[in-house]
Amino acid sequence: MVGNPIPAILIFYPMFAAVAVYLIGRDNKKIRDYIVQLVGVTEFLAFVIVAVCFQETGGLSFAWNGFAGLGMHVTLDGFRVLYGLIAALMWMMTALFSGEYFAHYRNRNRYYFFYLMTLGATVGVFLSSDLYTTFLFFEIMSFTSYVWVAHDEKPESLRAAATYLAVAVIGGLVMLMGLFLLYRTVGTLDMASLYEVCAACEDKRMLYAAGICLLFGFGAKAGAFPLHIWLPKAHPVAPAPASALLSGILTKSGIFGILVVSCNVFSRNATWGALILTLGVITMVAGAVLALLSVDLKRTLACSSMSQIGFILVGVGMLCILNGGGNGVLHAEIAARGTLLHMVNHSLIKLVLFMAAGVVFMNVHKLNLNDIRGFGRKKPLLHLAFLSGALGIAGVPLFNGYISKTLLHESIVMAKELALHAPVANWVGAAFPFGYEWNAFARFVTSPRVLEIVEWLFLISGGLTAAYMLKLYICLFWEKNKDAEEQARFDGMKAYMNKKSAFAIVGSAVLLPVMGLFPYLITDRIGVFGENILHVETACETVSYFGLESLKGGLISLAIGIVLYFGVVRTFLMKDEKSGEQLYINRLPKWFDLENGVYRPVLLKGIPAVLGFLCRILDTLTDGILIVLRKTIFRESPIPHEREQGTIFTDMAGSVGDFFHRLLNRTIRRKHPKTLARSYRQVIALKREEFRENNVLIARSLSFGLLLFCAGFLFTVIYLLFRA
Repeated sequence: MVGNPIPAILIFYPMFAAVAVYLIGRDNKKIRDYIVQLVGVTEFLAFVIVAVCFQETGGLSFAWNGFAGLGMHVTLDGFRVLYGLIAALMWMMTALFSGEYFAHYRNRNRYYFFYLMTLGATVGVFLSSDLYTTFLFFEIMSFTSYVWVAHDEKPESLRAAATYLAVAVIGGLVMLMGLFLLYRTVGTLDMASLYEVCAACEDKRMLYAAGICLLFGFGAKAGAFPLHIWLPKAHPVAPAPASALLSGILTKSGIFGILVVSCNVFSRNATWGALILTLGVITMVAGAVLALLSVDLKRTLACSSMSQIGFILVGVGMLCILNGGGNGVLHAEIAARGTLLHMVNHSLIKLVLFMAAGVVFMNVHKLNLNDIRGFGRKKPLLHLAFLSGALGIAGVPLFNGYISKTLLHESIVMAKELALHAPVANWVGAAFPFGYEWNAFARFVTSPRVLEIVEWLFLISGGLTAAYMLKLYICLFWEKNKDAEEQARFDGMKAYMNKKSAFAIVGSAVLLPVMGLFPYLITDRIGVFGENILHVETACETVSYFGLESLKGGLISLAIGIVLYFGVVRTFLMKDEKSGEQLYINRLPKWFDLENGVYRPVLLKGIPAVLGFLCRILDTLTDGILIVLRKTIFRESPIPHEREQGTIFTDMAGSVGDFFHRLLNRTIRRKHPKTLARSYRQVIALKREEFRENNVLIARSLSFGLLLFCAGFLFTVIYLLFRA
């Protein structure tokens, strides 16, 4: 072990605390809750101290070379300090909120154990300085957070958890394949070295193969299309504090991986940027549409997370495109700051919104909008906190979401202007590795007309965001419940959350307008923290956040949102009841569900059926060839045929059967046949010979050979494991 141990302490401290919390919780649940909250607070304070002292220390690194083969390498600098601080803040606030939320839950000991284990693993992901360490903690994080989704142990929870785990495992395996390819190609996984060695690598095709595998693995955790299927299923069934962390921080671990790959392996590659931009636009629009159609509070917020991940991916794509060379390099910093800031803003916003949703659920135990309608009336603290989160994510000026969305929009506008006034080759400046086809793809995506479409889709997605948040806000805080008695019960709730929960929610909500009101003092400085992994030239370019041009984009999105709310939500997504009330209805078609409509039928039924059919044909053909060879060339001994005499054991068993058969015929059944049509001695002898014949056929078939191969392979793997 070499280096400063502080980064390792920040990772393993919550993990060791998880074991202590579990043991203490078996005897005293109250002390356990205090310790969980203390761990969250101390972890946050430790990162605050590191962030304050960061300028003096210049970064801290730690290496454990013997850990898991290639070793564990972690460091504290720039982006890692920032997101370690964000993670610690979110765990601290959700720990304070969890005390009340889980007051009537079962299996709290189990939850808190995996809650702290996931904190350590998540910090490990963000502090990792090589992709192998990232992978190790990434997989630990996936398995420990699985328990959150399955916590209720209801059928829908277990099914959603199975989907989450399947996506995580498949994504992890593909990611590991990408690491193998990348290491084989450039000889290192160290993030600080990747930038130079990948730029000098001549085998661009192998880099792309590794990059696509890594994008698959990290994109699965981030919730990018088409691997987003776990997001809408996991969030509604997971406890609200867990949902806040799943949406706010665990998805950012996937974005962290995509950033590392994009900015180190493909930093100046417009083709890669065009690919990320395309995925980002699809994810952004699809998530917003799903959120607008949802009638479940937490599902709406989950689909919203998918959409906001799309916004971030658009920023990553624009960063790679603008950083590709030429005049675009001068403006790449805008995209880099917007991407990083929107990651931070989304984390903080979803922390507030999911905890607010948790307050609703722990009082009503329902999430359907028709059931919780009117809950927030006469609850000013909850009202202001939720409104702060809604205004932030909708991109309303003077709130933090507006600042990051303005930067992202500005990067698209800059790219469009560059494409209009100069040939693509002059401002993209990238050497396309795949010849004409990929060259054409990148040129198409970065053409002025397509970038203009991207800009409008960006603004429309912002409008969709405003529309579904307006839908939630009006439903919870302005409309009345259709059941008058239920509304009276809602209005009469005075102690709907305790002081710790109120501090966690309101304290988090206050950050959102503060960051939006002082963008030059706070948010622009946050953007500086990401320079160490983003590899952009610092042009010190400032954006007039409250100038007319910047405000115009935000106001267009808000106007679209208002039109969508009154033109779509209040008409198409609601229906009139006979009583005169309007109900929210689910217009989402069943075929729109990728998991149930495509993935499960194909992966669990289609592919196994096709492969089974092909294997059966091959097995039959092989058996036929073997039989022909046996009858002609090899002339083996014939397969034994039916013999009635059997053995002494079959004879004894048959005699006993014949005796009881005759006894029953003469007593209970009153039948008196002189002889049996076929005695049990003959039947048992025939079954024995049939069994022998089947064994001979199996032994001479391909199936038996495959069984032997599998057994041999298994023993070989076991031998190698113990040998190693």
